[in-house]
Amino acid sequence: MSHHIDKHGERAAAIFARTDPWHRLGVTVAGRAFSAQEAMTLGRLGGWDVRKVPLTAHELTSDGVTALDVPGYATVRTNPFTGHPQALGVVGGGYQPIQNEEHCEFLNHLADASGAVFDTAGSLRGGRQVFVTMTMPEHLLVGGIDRLDLNIAALNSHDGSSAFRLLLTPVRVVCANTQAAALRNHAATVSIRHTRGARSAVTAARDALGLTFAYAAEFQTQADQLIEQDLTDAAFADLVRATFRTPPRDSPGRARDLARRRWQTLSQLFHDADTQDGIRGTAWAGYQAVVEYVDHYAPVRTTTSDVATARATRLLTSATPTRIKHTAWATLTGTHPPNR
Repeated sequence: MSHHIDKHGERAAAIFARTDPWHRLGVTVAGRAFSAQEAMTLGRLGGWDVRKVPLTAHELTSDGVTALDVPGYATVRTNPFTGHPQALGVVGGGYQPIQNEEHCEFLNHLADASGAVFDTAGSLRGGRQVFVTMTMPEHLLVGGIDRLDLNIAALNSHDGSSAFRLLLTPVRVVCANTQAAALRNHAATVSIRHTRGARSAVTAARDALGLTFAYAAEFQTQADQLIEQDLTDAAFADLVRATFRTPPRDSPGRARDLARRRWQTLSQLFHDADTQDGIRGTAWAGYQAVVEYVDHYAPVRTTTSDVATARATRLLTSATPTRIKHTAWATLTGTHPPNR
């Protein structure tokens, strides 16, 4: 997997408020937050005019070419680099595009109401997916010592692959780990389908998102409990076995080698990593070792040498990292991930 940032030559459709963002590509607005308007212009997210175009197939026979109507529509954007039409995906008749301008305007309203500031924005996979993240002014302090910032990630697709999603994501400051706890009674995600009522639903989601802040309070309550609990070496080994699939004895050597290297890395993170200072030996530290492994050490497929960027892309586009973190959290807290 490459980083998938939407590029044309050396130009990239992305903007970041820091010099060490998720992808380290695109325009950097160092030392300050950026506005929704700057996301549209500097991040090359504006003016796409995502629309539906009827599908047509062409059959070539000895009698010539016959045009055939095809059920469904193609989603098409105006490429921000070339100005030419570009197909993104195939959708049904009820699909309603949510423009990038609507995406950011909604977050502008959220920023006005909450004090959140824009942090990153960009386009992935040739414009098929768009992300915008914001940082909330409040933060969590687990056990009075371990700081987590609160981020809001707004993710949209233009190819019909997923709904418009808003996620509340705690991020551990000391090592930029993206936390993902499975809390029984609190959801940290709002999803909006691309249907005719999508635009009004995005507006309504501003209120719905407020409910997810209960997730942050419950997260801190459970995290405070974890930081007060000791975790023995044997209990940490049990956590790793419960979180990651242990290959059977008759598995290929490659699978066993991968499991061995994973255990070595996890053990080093739990026992020796500087990122565990102040929390070492606790159940909270066990969870952080798993999360740090997923975010920074887990193997990824990439066609470039930029492995860190490939991992960051996986966090945005794949459900696997969240599933692993949910499993670790549920194992330590004795809870179960809610049905989603």
